[in-house]
Amino acid sequence: MTELRTPPPPGPETATAPAARGVTWRWSDMWSLPEVRWATAATALFAAGGLCQLAGAPPWLWWGLYLACYAAGGWEPGLAGLQALRERTLDVDLLMVTAAIGAAAIGQVFDGALLIVIFATSGALEAVATKRTADSVRALLDLAPARATRIGSDGDQMTEEVVEASTLQVGEVILVRPGERIGADGRVIAGHGDVDQASITGEGLPVDKQAGDEVFAGTLNGTGALHVRVTRPAGESVIARIVALVEQASATKARTQLFIEKVEQRYSVVMVAATVALFTLPLLWGVDVRDSLLRAMTFMIVASPCAVVLATMPPLLAAIATAGRHGVLVKSAVVMERLGTVTQVAFDKTGTLTEGRPHLAEIHLLPGAADLTEERLLALAAAAEQPSEHPLGRAVVQAARTAGLAIAPVDEFGSEPGRGVRARVDGLLVEVAGPAHLLHPDRDRTAHEVVAGLQSGGYTAVVVRIGGTPAGVLALADRIRPGAADTVDRLTTLTGAAPVLLTGDNAPAAARLAHRARIDDVRAELLPEDKVSAVTDLQRRGARVALVGDGVNDAPALATAHVGIAMGRAGSDLALDTADAVITRDELGTVPAVLALARRARRLVIANLVIAAAFIAVLVTWDLFGDLPLPLGVAGHEGSTVIVALNGLRLLRDAAWHRAASRPQR
Repeated sequence: MTELRTPPPPGPETATAPAARGVTWRWSDMWSLPEVRWATAATALFAAGGLCQLAGAPPWLWWGLYLACYAAGGWEPGLAGLQALRERTLDVDLLMVTAAIGAAAIGQVFDGALLIVIFATSGALEAVATKRTADSVRALLDLAPARATRIGSDGDQMTEEVVEASTLQVGEVILVRPGERIGADGRVIAGHGDVDQASITGEGLPVDKQAGDEVFAGTLNGTGALHVRVTRPAGESVIARIVALVEQASATKARTQLFIEKVEQRYSVVMVAATVALFTLPLLWGVDVRDSLLRAMTFMIVASPCAVVLATMPPLLAAIATAGRHGVLVKSAVVMERLGTVTQVAFDKTGTLTEGRPHLAEIHLLPGAADLTEERLLALAAAAEQPSEHPLGRAVVQAARTAGLAIAPVDEFGSEPGRGVRARVDGLLVEVAGPAHLLHPDRDRTAHEVVAGLQSGGYTAVVVRIGGTPAGVLALADRIRPGAADTVDRLTTLTGAAPVLLTGDNAPAAARLAHRARIDDVRAELLPEDKVSAVTDLQRRGARVALVGDGVNDAPALATAHVGIAMGRAGSDLALDTADAVITRDELGTVPAVLALARRARRLVIANLVIAAAFIAVLVTWDLFGDLPLPLGVAGHEGSTVIVALNGLRLLRDAAWHRAASRPQR
């Protein structure tokens, strides 16, 4: 164990900036998007028109406000629809604008304006989500520092030069001081230190690095100076490949439409053709133009998919609102629909199934401990670690405090980067460090066996030496989240397939965690591109995968998965923006709950579609083969809308979430 005693010197960027920086969104950022501005204007005009209508204002006033709403919210989708029409594609947005205009033409201007507002708001939300993801991908490159210290030699003197990291060539050597981020992918040729590489591999604990070990650009050197020989240019670093993978996966996913929108595109062609035929054919038989137009417009109203759209959206939007109140942010109706179709869940390990920080798990006394107890050993180790800022040291101190042990003051404290701490406690010389620094390869065979057993089980082993004699070994590990095993069981029941563990951590640690979480399929030591391959492989076999993760290294897989779910409290900015849903309270049990809620919403959508289709079929048949009065047609159309809307809004009740949060059934 090591400790950083002095602040890093000026020069290349240090630890604080890239990790702390994020994509902080303000209203001004969203207001810069034209979709947001037009949607806001349309909503304001619609609200003003509604208030004027309710207040009994002159019709010309509220009609004017509604028509202005049409213009503000409808011009952009209408123009896009006309451009698509030039390419022989009937865009659903154009159909909605046409239906809204048709509603106004027969006096139902309120209904048309409401439809315009719904579509404008949906487009604005999609634009915001797209921009946030793009900004986060660009911000990810900030993890790799812009500058690095290149070292060389001038005769017998070593030279240092601060250069742009992007200019580093393969084979050059850089100096990475304590607290700095590593400027390039490379291999350590001199020095020793602990590197936090969670952003790349997801490992929750710093990794001991020495000569011969690989390091990655953007990872944090906690202690000790490292000399690193560059092995990859900046454009081919692991962090750069993560950016490329996220962009590629996001582009592949692109804009996914709701299932009903895909149906509407085909339905729209039929409806438009039928409307034109209803208007033109009777004219050939001498029917009055006004009567023919009235019948055609009645048909357009009763056959338009407005009711179908509203039949689809209320259950999904109600489910989104209910999930949000209980700690799950679902970013769109498309995502909620996808959540309802998930057939298998894959978990990241560190920060997802675990808490993401080290805890003392076990204490092992060695033969040299004499009359020491476990409590005394822990108290001495905690006293020596008390001045340290190392995460493992803090875990030891926290364990002693939790146990109610008194932590004595120390004298002669010292730490050496990469080699642990030492201090005099109650007159005893106490040393705490990794086994490589405190154990003799021949004399301390028993201690080596204890260490080997712990490491094979996935623990990080720390040796405590007292008076020059190894006295005990502390086993540290990340702690599994409460209820993780129950969550896995519930997901297995809900989806019909057991979850999978995908992690960059070492195989023993992954296997130990998977056993406690009751997961059988474990894939460990995965880099970000390996996680993408694993998710792709599962989906190639027919699974609709929901990936649950939290780190930068999870972002490409989150973008690739059918649904990406991020743990929000400690999640990276890129993971949060790339994911389709965010667990804002870090409660793992909400994952099966939101999947169950989405499945119920999907069932309600199907029920609503049946109701809406039945109304449309009856009204269209009446209009085609009978004489459907326009007011009755409008009443039937609006009545079906009210029925399906109220049916969908049942999911707004807290009872819907509590039902989903109970042990779900398939």
